[in-house]
Amino acid sequence: MAVQSFMLPLGTVAPPFQLPDVVSGRVVSPDDFAGKPLLVIFLCAHCPYVVHVQEELARLGRDYSTEKLGIVSISSNDAVTYPQDGPEGLKTFALKNGFVFPLAYDEAQDAARAYQAACTPDFFLFDASHALVYRGQLDDSRPGKGTPNGRDLRAAIEAVLSGKPVAETQRPSIGCSIKWK
Repeated sequence: MAVQSFMLPLGTVAPPFQLPDVVSGRVVSPDDFAGKPLLVIFLCAHCPYVVHVQEELARLGRDYSTEKLGIVSISSNDAVTYPQDGPEGLKTFALKNGFVFPLAYDEAQDAARAYQAACTPDFFLFDASHALVYRGQLDDSRPGKGTPNGRDLRAAIEAVLSGKPVAETQRPSIGCSIKWK
């Protein structure tokens, strides 16, 4: 069943986390991106909403994962119930899609709770001081409806990178619910 993101209040400071990247094994944290904007993406390997946008996520990484913008994705799903969302399945998913950003596994689900992530995908864009400036949808495409282009999220990223304000009208992300333990 599709659910909407909770829309964490704008201005919220990026909650801390220290999670292992499933590809490199390196521990990632918002502190790794101190002084630059940060995009945090909650996703998983099996959700049809994520599968629908996986190529656009890879494009976002190639287009923006530079020294100007930090990107980290996190999967918080219960891997007992959804084994493909465990570290090995996520590693395969990240490599298959050519993700150039870390995909961290949140086994304890603490990061999802701290960010109030509700669905996959769920997007959180923070400015250089790591204050939340955008939370919402990638674009208005959905599985079986439209081709993902990242329009909404890309507009927010471009605004942040050019020092302009992000549009106040933000639509919640829609996707599969986080699979809680």
